[in-house]
Amino acid sequence: MSKIAILTDSGCDLPKETIEELGIKVLPFEITFDGETFREIFDKSTQEFYEMMAKCPDVPKHSQISPLRFEEAYKELAESGVTDIICVTINSKGSGTFNNSLIAKEDFYDNNPDFKDKVRIFNVDSKCYSIFYGYPITEAVKKIRRGASAEEVTAYLEDWFDVCGIYAVPYNLKYAKKSGRISAAAAFAGEMLGLKPVILFADGTTETVEKIRGEKNIVPKLVELAEKNMTPQTPYVMLHGRDSSVAIEVEKELVKRTGRKAEMYGSIGGVVSSNIGPDVVGIIIRRKNK
Repeated sequence: MSKIAILTDSGCDLPKETIEELGIKVLPFEITFDGETFREIFDKSTQEFYEMMAKCPDVPKHSQISPLRFEEAYKELAESGVTDIICVTINSKGSGTFNNSLIAKEDFYDNNPDFKDKVRIFNVDSKCYSIFYGYPITEAVKKIRRGASAEEVTAYLEDWFDVCGIYAVPYNLKYAKKSGRISAAAAFAGEMLGLKPVILFADGTTETVEKIRGEKNIVPKLVELAEKNMTPQTPYVMLHGRDSSVAIEVEKELVKRTGRKAEMYGSIGGVVSSNIGPDVVGIIIRRKNK
Protein backbone atom coordinates (compact mmCIF):
# COMPACT_ATOMS: atom_id res chain seq x y z
CA MET A 1 0.00 0.00 0.00
CA SER A 2 1.36 3.43 -0.89
CA LYS A 3 2.10 6.12 1.65
CA ILE A 4 2.46 9.63 0.20
CA ALA A 5 4.26 12.57 1.83
CA ILE A 6 4.60 16.20 0.82
CA LEU A 7 8.04 17.79 1.22
CA THR A 8 8.52 21.51 0.66
CA ASP A 9 10.53 24.53 1.79
CA SER A 10 9.60 27.36 4.12
CA GLY A 11 9.17 29.77 1.21
CA CYS A 12 5.64 28.35 0.94
CA ASP A 13 4.78 30.68 3.88
CA LEU A 14 2.37 28.28 5.56
CA PRO A 15 1.98 28.89 9.31
CA LYS A 16 3.73 26.45 11.62
CA GLU A 17 0.36 25.32 12.98
CA THR A 18 -0.88 24.37 9.49
CA ILE A 19 2.35 22.53 8.72
CA GLU A 20 2.00 20.46 11.88
CA GLU A 21 -1.74 19.84 11.46
CA LEU A 22 -1.37 18.59 7.88
CA GLY A 23 1.85 16.65 8.46
CA ILE A 24 3.83 18.50 5.80
CA LYS A 25 7.61 18.09 5.91
CA VAL A 26 9.15 21.56 5.58
CA LEU A 27 12.83 22.40 5.14
CA PRO A 28 13.44 25.93 6.43
CA PHE A 29 15.52 28.55 4.68
CA GLU A 30 18.17 30.10 6.90
CA ILE A 31 18.07 33.90 7.06
CA THR A 32 20.84 36.17 8.29
CA PHE A 33 19.65 39.55 9.47
CA ASP A 34 20.83 42.15 11.94
CA GLY A 35 23.78 39.94 12.96
CA GLU A 36 21.65 36.86 13.62
CA THR A 37 21.08 33.66 11.62
CA PHE A 38 17.84 31.76 12.14
CA ARG A 39 15.47 29.30 10.47
CA GLU A 40 12.44 30.82 8.81
CA ILE A 41 9.12 29.87 10.49
CA PHE A 42 10.76 27.55 13.03
CA ASP A 43 13.02 29.93 14.98
CA LYS A 44 11.09 33.15 14.38
CA SER A 45 7.50 33.73 13.43
CA THR A 46 6.59 35.93 10.48
CA GLN A 47 5.40 38.64 12.88
CA GLU A 48 8.72 38.58 14.75
CA PHE A 49 10.51 38.93 11.43
CA TYR A 50 8.39 41.95 10.48
CA GLU A 51 9.30 43.56 13.81
CA MET A 52 13.00 43.03 13.06
CA MET A 53 12.58 44.62 9.62
CA ALA A 54 10.92 47.66 11.18
CA LYS A 55 13.94 48.24 13.43
CA CYS A 56 16.84 47.40 11.09
CA PRO A 57 17.54 49.25 7.80
CA ASP A 58 19.55 46.35 6.31
CA VAL A 59 18.18 43.88 3.77
CA PRO A 60 18.06 40.27 5.06
CA LYS A 61 20.21 37.63 3.36
CA HIS A 62 19.19 34.03 2.78
CA SER A 63 20.74 30.99 1.15
CA GLN A 64 19.32 28.14 -0.91
CA ILE A 65 18.60 24.77 0.65
CA SER A 66 21.48 22.37 -0.03
CA PRO A 67 21.31 18.97 -1.73
CA LEU A 68 22.47 17.35 1.52
CA ARG A 69 19.47 18.66 3.44
CA PHE A 70 17.11 17.33 0.77
CA GLU A 71 18.87 13.97 0.75
CA GLU A 72 18.54 13.73 4.53
CA ALA A 73 14.83 14.54 4.26
CA TYR A 74 14.29 11.91 1.56
CA LYS A 75 16.01 9.30 3.72
CA GLU A 76 14.05 10.25 6.84
CA LEU A 77 10.74 9.96 4.98
CA ALA A 78 11.75 6.69 3.30
CA GLU A 79 12.78 5.15 6.61
CA SER A 80 9.40 6.14 8.08
CA GLY A 81 7.65 4.01 5.46
CA VAL A 82 6.81 6.65 2.85
CA THR A 83 6.63 5.18 -0.66
CA ASP A 84 5.98 8.38 -2.66
CA ILE A 85 7.58 11.76 -1.90
CA ILE A 86 6.17 14.82 -3.67
CA CYS A 87 8.80 17.52 -3.31
CA VAL A 88 7.56 21.05 -4.10
CA THR A 89 10.06 23.91 -4.06
CA ILE A 90 10.37 27.64 -4.55
CA ASN A 91 10.69 29.07 -8.08
CA SER A 92 13.72 27.54 -9.82
CA LYS A 93 14.40 30.81 -11.67
CA GLY A 94 14.79 32.67 -8.39
CA SER A 95 16.66 30.06 -6.36
CA GLY A 96 18.90 27.04 -6.85
CA THR A 97 16.79 25.10 -4.36
CA PHE A 98 14.78 23.16 -6.96
CA ASN A 99 17.93 22.04 -8.78
CA ASN A 100 19.40 21.00 -5.43
CA SER A 101 16.35 18.82 -4.82
CA LEU A 102 17.08 17.06 -8.13
CA ILE A 103 20.75 16.54 -7.27
CA ALA A 104 19.69 15.15 -3.90
CA LYS A 105 17.35 12.68 -5.59
CA GLU A 106 20.24 11.15 -7.54
CA ASP A 107 22.47 11.14 -4.46
CA PHE A 108 19.73 9.53 -2.35
CA TYR A 109 19.32 6.61 -4.75
CA ASP A 110 23.09 6.23 -5.19
CA ASN A 111 23.69 6.16 -1.44
CA ASN A 112 20.57 4.14 -0.58
CA PRO A 113 20.15 1.56 -3.37
CA ASP A 114 17.71 -0.50 -1.31
CA PHE A 115 15.15 2.29 -1.66
CA LYS A 116 15.52 2.65 -5.43
CA ASP A 117 12.61 0.34 -6.23
CA LYS A 118 10.64 1.13 -3.08
CA VAL A 119 10.46 4.95 -2.97
CA ARG A 120 9.43 7.29 -5.77
CA ILE A 121 10.32 11.00 -5.68
CA PHE A 122 8.33 13.53 -7.71
CA ASN A 123 10.13 16.90 -7.93
CA VAL A 124 7.86 19.83 -8.74
CA ASP A 125 8.97 23.40 -9.48
CA SER A 126 6.33 25.79 -8.13
CA LYS A 127 7.55 28.51 -10.53
CA CYS A 128 6.61 31.10 -7.93
CA TYR A 129 6.70 32.16 -4.28
CA SER A 130 4.85 32.20 -0.98
CA ILE A 131 1.34 30.80 -0.63
CA PHE A 132 1.16 30.58 -4.41
CA TYR A 133 2.47 27.08 -3.65
CA GLY A 134 1.52 26.98 0.02
CA TYR A 135 -2.22 26.96 -0.71
CA PRO A 136 -2.21 24.15 -3.32
CA ILE A 137 0.04 22.10 -1.02
CA THR A 138 -2.73 22.19 1.61
CA GLU A 139 -5.20 21.09 -1.06
CA ALA A 140 -2.80 18.34 -2.14
CA VAL A 141 -2.74 16.94 1.40
CA LYS A 142 -6.56 16.85 1.39
CA LYS A 143 -6.52 14.98 -1.90
CA ILE A 144 -4.05 12.45 -0.48
CA ARG A 145 -6.30 11.90 2.54
CA ARG A 146 -9.21 11.25 0.16
CA GLY A 147 -7.19 8.55 -1.59
CA ALA A 148 -5.64 10.35 -4.59
CA SER A 149 -2.53 8.78 -6.09
CA ALA A 150 0.87 10.46 -6.20
CA GLU A 151 0.44 10.93 -9.96
CA GLU A 152 -2.95 12.61 -9.51
CA VAL A 153 -1.64 14.95 -6.81
CA THR A 154 1.43 15.85 -8.85
CA ALA A 155 -0.74 16.59 -11.89
CA TYR A 156 -2.97 18.87 -9.79
CA LEU A 157 0.04 20.80 -8.50
CA GLU A 158 1.67 21.16 -11.92
CA ASP A 159 -1.60 22.39 -13.40
CA TRP A 160 -1.95 25.03 -10.65
CA PHE A 161 1.62 26.23 -11.16
CA ASP A 162 1.19 26.42 -14.94
CA VAL A 163 -2.10 28.32 -14.88
CA CYS A 164 -2.12 30.59 -11.83
CA GLY A 165 -0.44 33.92 -11.17
CA ILE A 166 -0.01 36.56 -8.46
CA TYR A 167 -0.86 40.21 -9.02
CA ALA A 168 1.04 42.01 -6.25
CA VAL A 169 1.62 45.63 -5.28
CA PRO A 170 4.58 46.50 -3.02
CA TYR A 171 4.02 49.78 -1.15
CA ASN A 172 7.72 50.48 -0.77
CA LEU A 173 10.31 49.81 -3.49
CA LYS A 174 13.35 49.76 -1.17
CA TYR A 175 13.62 45.98 -0.93
CA ALA A 176 12.70 45.27 -4.56
CA LYS A 177 15.40 47.74 -5.60
CA LYS A 178 18.10 46.31 -3.34
CA SER A 179 17.26 42.72 -4.28
CA GLY A 180 17.33 43.55 -8.00
CA ARG A 181 13.62 42.71 -8.56
CA ILE A 182 13.20 46.29 -9.82
CA SER A 183 16.02 48.39 -11.26
CA ALA A 184 17.31 51.25 -9.13
CA ALA A 185 16.38 53.73 -11.86
CA ALA A 186 12.81 52.44 -12.14
CA ALA A 187 12.42 52.41 -8.36
CA PHE A 188 13.73 55.96 -8.08
CA ALA A 189 11.38 57.18 -10.82
CA GLY A 190 8.45 55.41 -9.21
CA GLU A 191 9.17 56.90 -5.80
CA MET A 192 9.53 60.41 -7.25
CA LEU A 193 6.22 60.17 -9.12
CA GLY A 194 4.36 58.35 -6.36
CA LEU A 195 3.85 55.31 -8.58
CA LYS A 196 3.44 51.76 -7.32
CA PRO A 197 3.95 48.84 -9.71
CA VAL A 198 1.54 45.97 -10.10
CA ILE A 199 3.84 42.98 -10.57
CA LEU A 200 2.62 39.74 -12.13
CA PHE A 201 4.43 36.69 -10.75
CA ALA A 202 3.76 33.75 -13.08
CA ASP A 203 5.49 31.11 -15.18
CA GLY A 204 8.69 31.56 -13.17
CA THR A 205 9.06 35.23 -14.16
CA THR A 206 8.03 38.70 -12.99
CA GLU A 207 6.50 41.46 -15.09
CA THR A 208 5.30 44.95 -14.20
CA VAL A 209 1.85 45.06 -15.82
CA GLU A 210 0.47 48.33 -14.41
CA LYS A 211 1.57 51.41 -12.48
CA ILE A 212 -0.73 52.88 -9.88
CA ARG A 213 -0.63 56.47 -8.65
CA GLY A 214 -1.51 56.66 -4.98
CA GLU A 215 -2.47 53.98 -2.46
CA LYS A 216 -6.20 54.76 -2.79
CA ASN A 217 -6.15 53.25 -6.27
CA ILE A 218 -4.63 49.90 -5.23
CA VAL A 219 -7.93 48.22 -4.32
CA PRO A 220 -9.87 49.14 -7.49
CA LYS A 221 -6.91 48.23 -9.72
CA LEU A 222 -6.39 44.79 -8.14
CA VAL A 223 -10.12 44.10 -8.33
CA GLU A 224 -10.13 45.16 -11.98
CA LEU A 225 -7.17 42.94 -12.85
CA ALA A 226 -8.66 39.99 -10.98
CA GLU A 227 -12.02 40.29 -12.72
CA LYS A 228 -10.39 40.73 -16.10
CA ASN A 229 -7.97 37.81 -15.84
CA MET A 230 -9.55 35.29 -13.46
CA THR A 231 -11.28 32.16 -14.71
CA PRO A 232 -14.89 32.52 -13.49
CA GLN A 233 -15.96 30.46 -10.49
CA THR A 234 -12.45 29.38 -9.53
CA PRO A 235 -10.69 29.78 -6.17
CA TYR A 236 -8.59 32.83 -5.38
CA VAL A 237 -6.21 33.52 -2.50
CA MET A 238 -5.32 36.81 -0.81
CA LEU A 239 -1.69 37.62 -0.03
CA HIS A 240 -0.47 40.37 2.28
CA GLY A 241 2.45 41.60 4.37
CA ARG A 242 2.33 42.87 7.94
CA ASP A 243 -0.97 44.71 7.29
CA SER A 244 -3.91 42.73 5.94
CA SER A 245 -6.39 45.63 5.74
CA VAL A 246 -6.01 46.31 2.00
CA ALA A 247 -6.28 42.60 1.20
CA ILE A 248 -9.53 42.52 3.18
CA GLU A 249 -10.87 45.46 1.13
CA VAL A 250 -9.97 43.72 -2.13
CA GLU A 251 -11.78 40.57 -1.02
CA LYS A 252 -14.88 42.58 0.02
CA GLU A 253 -15.12 44.08 -3.46
CA LEU A 254 -14.65 40.71 -5.13
CA VAL A 255 -17.36 39.16 -2.94
CA LYS A 256 -19.75 41.91 -4.09
CA ARG A 257 -18.93 41.26 -7.74
CA THR A 258 -18.43 37.50 -7.84
CA GLY A 259 -20.15 36.18 -4.73
CA ARG A 260 -16.98 34.24 -3.85
CA LYS A 261 -14.76 34.62 -0.78
CA ALA A 262 -11.01 34.01 -0.77
CA GLU A 263 -10.03 30.40 -0.10
CA MET A 264 -7.12 31.49 2.08
CA TYR A 265 -5.28 34.52 3.46
CA GLY A 266 -1.52 34.29 3.73
CA SER A 267 1.21 36.63 4.91
CA ILE A 268 4.56 36.65 3.14
CA GLY A 269 7.45 35.24 5.14
CA GLY A 270 11.09 36.15 5.60
CA VAL A 271 12.49 34.99 2.25
CA VAL A 272 9.81 36.69 0.17
CA SER A 273 9.65 39.91 2.19
CA SER A 274 13.45 40.18 1.94
CA ASN A 275 12.96 40.66 -1.80
CA ILE A 276 9.75 42.65 -2.00
CA GLY A 277 9.41 44.21 1.46
CA PRO A 278 7.01 43.58 4.34
CA ASP A 279 4.35 45.94 2.97
CA VAL A 280 2.56 44.34 0.05
CA VAL A 281 -0.86 43.18 -1.07
CA GLY A 282 -1.62 40.63 -3.73
CA ILE A 283 -4.15 38.22 -5.15
CA ILE A 284 -3.52 34.75 -6.55
CA ILE A 285 -5.88 33.76 -9.35
CA ARG A 286 -6.37 31.05 -11.93
CA ARG A 287 -5.76 32.91 -15.21
CA LYS A 288 -8.37 32.33 -17.90
CA ASN A 289 -5.93 33.05 -20.74
CA LYS A 290 -3.97 29.96 -19.68
